[in-house]
Amino acid sequence: VQLQASGGGLVQAGGSLRLSCAASGRSLSTYTVSWFRQAPGKERKFVAGMSYRGGKTDSVNGRFTISRDGPKNTVYLEMPALKPEDTAIYYCAATLAPTISNRETQYTYWGQGTLVTVSS
Repeated sequence: VQLQASGGGLVQAGGSLRLSCAASGRSLSTYTVSWFRQAPGKERKFVAGMSYRGGKTDSVNGRFTISRDGPKNTVYLEMPALKPEDTAIYYCAATLAPTISNRETQYTYWGQGTLVTVSS
């Protein structure tokens, strides 16, 4: 499966963005998909994940929400109330494993990343 992340951009603090992770090659219906982010000078960290079995995990204190659109073969990350500390490159990743992991080594397929910049 190939993943294409998009939807990043420059937004003021308090604004919102919706990131998209569009898949091609195979249906995402049999993949667990997660979002990670990497802030400048920091390690990549888990943001949210959704299992193909239906369970999901949202982090960032529950501010961000992951969802899936089956017919569009796309996973989204809704990010309201953005803060400057949310500035990062956001990556989507997929694995055939049924459980959501916050470890990037558990994911086989990665999108190229989309940059989110939140100004104060």
